[in-house]
Amino acid sequence: MLVLLFAAARRGALLVPLNWRLIPAEHRGILEDCRPRWMYADADFAHAAQDLGVPMGRLDVPSDSVARGTDDDDLLVVYTSGTTGRPKGAVLAQSALLWNGYNSLHAHDLGQTDHVLSTLPMFHVGGLNNQTVPALLAGATVTLHKRFEPGRWLQDVQACRPTLSLLVPAAMQAVIAHPEWPRADLSSLRLLMTGSMVVPESLIRAFHERGVPVGQIYGSTETSPIAVYLTREDAQRKVGSTGKPAPHCEVKLVNGEICVRGPNVMRRYWNDPVASASVLDAEGWFHSGDLARVDEAGFYWIMGRSKDVIISGGENIYPAELENVLADSPDIAESAVIGVPDARWGEAACAVVVPSPGARLDEAAVLALFRERLARYKHPRRVVFTDALPKNALGKVQKQELKKRL
Repeated sequence: MLVLLFAAARRGALLVPLNWRLIPAEHRGILEDCRPRWMYADADFAHAAQDLGVPMGRLDVPSDSVARGTDDDDLLVVYTSGTTGRPKGAVLAQSALLWNGYNSLHAHDLGQTDHVLSTLPMFHVGGLNNQTVPALLAGATVTLHKRFEPGRWLQDVQACRPTLSLLVPAAMQAVIAHPEWPRADLSSLRLLMTGSMVVPESLIRAFHERGVPVGQIYGSTETSPIAVYLTREDAQRKVGSTGKPAPHCEVKLVNGEICVRGPNVMRRYWNDPVASASVLDAEGWFHSGDLARVDEAGFYWIMGRSKDVIISGGENIYPAELENVLADSPDIAESAVIGVPDARWGEAACAVVVPSPGARLDEAAVLALFRERLARYKHPRRVVFTDALPKNALGKVQKQELKKRL
């Protein structure tokens, strides 16, 4: 995938990474939106890719290939479902990845002597752009894991001696719970980064007790993602803060909502001017929908999300997608999906269902609705039945009240 990314940049083409955890119906929705000319897949996914009906490409570039790509060209289209449940492709220019890389170099004090152990999937900007691509920009070494596995991470920290890595909270918890954790040698790590949600302080302090400073990165697909971060020098005295704005972008709060402007911000959503206009204002500010406060020293503290996105194990789950599935069932009069605390994943989806009159529903029947519609990680981990949903005067479900009741 990294080869494809740089080849696309050289040719002035666009790369659309697909989340391999999605089911074929979800992949088809993305492909119908972006209409790719070619698809590339490794052996593990070749059969699934062929079933999607896009011509298969080959990883060969003619020796007389002429470089046409420039910093001003669009390069990456990363799909995120958003609060409407419909996938939207955030368009990132070559320059966005470059300036994001400069922000990362500053965030990590990243240089040629560093070694990054990268475990997050690269179909997310988190795995691709937080450390991996910036490390290549800096001339550092990168070790890639095909997927995260806590024992393998601990093993390679000791064997490969990386200086930097990034784990989402669920991965941090899995590492801490692993039998090898108490005796693993973590001394090579000068900084561990985390992010994706409000990170429990207990996870951060567990690494601090092992001598590993924990920083944080705040951002989104639309910001490439680095917008705010906590550096190594502030990690101990500002535990729980997401840090200060990156030097190569602007950040401000508007009624508590985080807004970001700069060369790292997406240009638009692919083929969706209405959605683009809903988050990008006339002055170029991206309105994130995330809420924060700023302390007297200028450090940001994430307070929650005005958008309903649920972040479970580092993956975004948008309630609208699940609610669309539930709405198709004649046995369900109405429903709402909210995030609830989960000991393993940090947060999990909970479906609150009002059965139709005379319908006989149990949890298994509700969960079965999702099997052929959405990836397994998006499925609710809890189903609650109720006679009615709390609503305001306009008939909108009051999800915060629903959370209180649960």
